[in-house]
Amino acid sequence: MSLKSNMVPNLFGSMVFNDQVMRERLPKETYRALKKTIENGKSLDKTIAHVVANAMKDWAVEKGVTHFTHWFQPMTGITAEKHDSFISPTGDGGIIMEFSGKELVKGEPDASSFPSGGLRATFEARGYTAWDPSSYAFIKDDTLCIPTVFCSYSGEALDKKTPLLRSMEAINKQALRILKLFGNEEVKRVTTTVGPEQEYFLIDRKLYEQREDLVLCGRTLFGAKPPKGQELEDHYFGAIKPRVSAYMKELDQELWKLGVLAKTKHNEVAPAQHELAPIFTNTNLATDHNQLTMEMMKKVAKRHGLACLLHEKPFEGVNGSGKHNNWSISTDTGVNLLEPGESPSENAQFLLFLSAVIKAVDEYQDLLRISVASAANDHRLGANEAPPAIVSMFLGDELTGILEAIENDVEYNQRNKEEMRVGVHILPRFPKDTTDRNRTSPFAFTGNKFEFRMLGSKFSIAGPNIILNTIVAEELSQFADQLEQSQDFQQDLHDLIRGTIARHKRIIFNGNNYSNEWVEEAKTRGLLNLKTTADALPHFIHQKNIDLFTKHKIFTSAEMYSRYEIQLEDYCKSLNIEALTMIDMVNKDILPAVNRYLNDLTVTALNKKSLCTSIDCSMEQSLIRELSTLSADLFQKIRELAQAIRAGKEDPQVLEQAHYYRDVILPLMDQVRQPADQLESLTGDGYWPYPTYRELLFLV
Repeated sequence: MSLKSNMVPNLFGSMVFNDQVMRERLPKETYRALKKTIENGKSLDKTIAHVVANAMKDWAVEKGVTHFTHWFQPMTGITAEKHDSFISPTGDGGIIMEFSGKELVKGEPDASSFPSGGLRATFEARGYTAWDPSSYAFIKDDTLCIPTVFCSYSGEALDKKTPLLRSMEAINKQALRILKLFGNEEVKRVTTTVGPEQEYFLIDRKLYEQREDLVLCGRTLFGAKPPKGQELEDHYFGAIKPRVSAYMKELDQELWKLGVLAKTKHNEVAPAQHELAPIFTNTNLATDHNQLTMEMMKKVAKRHGLACLLHEKPFEGVNGSGKHNNWSISTDTGVNLLEPGESPSENAQFLLFLSAVIKAVDEYQDLLRISVASAANDHRLGANEAPPAIVSMFLGDELTGILEAIENDVEYNQRNKEEMRVGVHILPRFPKDTTDRNRTSPFAFTGNKFEFRMLGSKFSIAGPNIILNTIVAEELSQFADQLEQSQDFQQDLHDLIRGTIARHKRIIFNGNNYSNEWVEEAKTRGLLNLKTTADALPHFIHQKNIDLFTKHKIFTSAEMYSRYEIQLEDYCKSLNIEALTMIDMVNKDILPAVNRYLNDLTVTALNKKSLCTSIDCSMEQSLIRELSTLSADLFQKIRELAQAIRAGKEDPQVLEQAHYYRDVILPLMDQVRQPADQLESLTGDGYWPYPTYRELLFLV
């Protein structure tokens, strides 16, 4: 049943304890105190917390809720929840529904079974969740979900939200310093905003369940290329199939109930691939919403007999799925600080913030690469649909020309452009954005925001935004330190912008990031090319990065080493699971299926010969020889892979183990796949044990 448009406003946020609900249900003093907590990060009085908890419980119970959970985001990349009921016993053997301020503010889940990277021993089980009032509580699966942070007994962050909130505080603090230099005293808070575009695949669920690799690994480890892929370019923005359209409509409704600003939906480039994009919101809320979006995508797909694939590269030979992180900086007065503006002071302010981003991306390109590093995303980065592993920035010809003019102290040559003075006579006139988009750039300026395109589709956006917030906060801090001591602000401002451009322009590249020429040019510029996760992760614990995060109180040194260990372990474990799945599929399904086909071919050839010795059996004989040769090759390669996996487990050093998986296991997996895919193309349909790419990609 379709939803009428006039019902959408009532549906939107109907499962969220949002500002409107709080205003209606909380006493005025309580509401004002809670708003102050949300807007200014002030601590909440325990008595007020109890009033909020009671109102929250009453609202949830009216909607049929019986349980609550502290909803948090551990280092697994997904969300976690432990459910407790509202029931409390009474003296007469009955129950009442209660929810205290203490239960709202603090929880105590077992922390021993979550990744800690050595921060916690298994026997040190205690962990705490603490309410994050800046993200609204919501109802999901008849449970009241309270967004929280997650930390250990001794206070170390065990989640992705805690450092994200810290990074938002860091950039707020440093941006306010810069704004005051421009005489802006009105702004009380600066936040980063994000709009994450989410790509995904939809395939038939029955076919999905027949593929061990999809179920266990999220991607196909085998699959011969079908006769048709994406080469006709007929899927992108094409008419949406009825079954997919019904799924998208229900997904929108479920997300709208949760207050997720789902806005755009369309077919993506690859067959069976689609995209959902939301409206921008503050980074903390956007992170929560994107986690909910991925969860709802999978749940709704199941109800429609579909499977939603969020793996970065589920099918070889067609585009993988990314998540474009559209990042900007805004004030509480509604000003986008990456918008050029319409007055001289705004133009100069924009150029300073832009310079901070340029300097940040250049100096911390390793951290940006690490923020998108995973075994899965390594398959995608550098392919035809994704940026390469080399981090660079696209600014467009207009903006690049302006920066070059500033660097060289010359007037920018404009023709037929709307002009805006930037307030310092030696700075050029500045045009409004006229730039095109560069779809090959990892980090592209698109008018009033930067589009970070390297994220994999199943990534939590918390990690990349922690990095972006922190590195830009650092550069703003350095700028403020320098300009706050200035005796001639305008001249020093110009010199600072000019010097920054001259020192960090190597990171700007407006050309084709896919070309081999760019790889060579990037090398001459001194840019990093960290091709794999195993190459990138050691940079995380370089001293300059430890100094950065500890200075701004985003991570302690111990928290950084723990995350380094966790990501390396995840890389090894992911590849180990894939390799073991390959062995399982080959031994239990592929080789037995090919042998059955070989047996039937042999019987057919023998029957022909028994009927008449002159009958030509060359087709069967040729096919039998080819299948037998490929089967023997596959059998040998799978034995080599199994032996290599056993040998790799002997190394206790996680970095060495990661290098082993990169250098030994991954190449062997590629070698196993080659004869297997050739066998698929030669084996009869009725014998091959798995749904093919043709069925998976074109039968929804």
